[in-house]
Amino acid sequence: METSLRYRGDSKALRIHAKEKVPIDSNTFFQVHGELDTRVGQASSLSAQIRHFYPSLSATLGVGLRYDKHEKLRYTVRAKKTFPVTVDKLFDFKIKGRCDVDQNFKERKSSGAAEFSWNIFNFQKDQDVRLRLGYEVFEQVPYVQLRENNWTFNADYKGRWSVRFDL
Repeated sequence: METSLRYRGDSKALRIHAKEKVPIDSNTFFQVHGELDTRVGQASSLSAQIRHFYPSLSATLGVGLRYDKHEKLRYTVRAKKTFPVTVDKLFDFKIKGRCDVDQNFKERKSSGAAEFSWNIFNFQKDQDVRLRLGYEVFEQVPYVQLRENNWTFNADYKGRWSVRFDL
């Protein structure tokens, strides 16, 4: 199980996030994850989905359900495609998208992004770094992500930010 501690600039609470991937076959897995809001002591979101990886395309497709304390139950579809920029695959370009619909198929929420990702292994001794620069298409907002081993910092042009520590 993967667990992390998360904090956003617009929140007053630390969130505990847990994710588990159960393999179905070599390219398909069932993924569940949930988040506990420590301020109120209850789950703030739960999700379950089946994700399939297409190795020949460097792409993934996922379908599932998501429950959020504010938006209730939603169906979700997500996809991601990676294009290596360098032969060693340490620098790549990704396009990704997600569409959530409510349980009555009336309200739809979409997100999509294009991003460059640069992985630097052994930036310093025992320190790996990843830098992502992207653009969220539907909100028209550029963003950045800096990851160093277990720490991740995200920020966007609208002033939103978050910090994550993987346990």
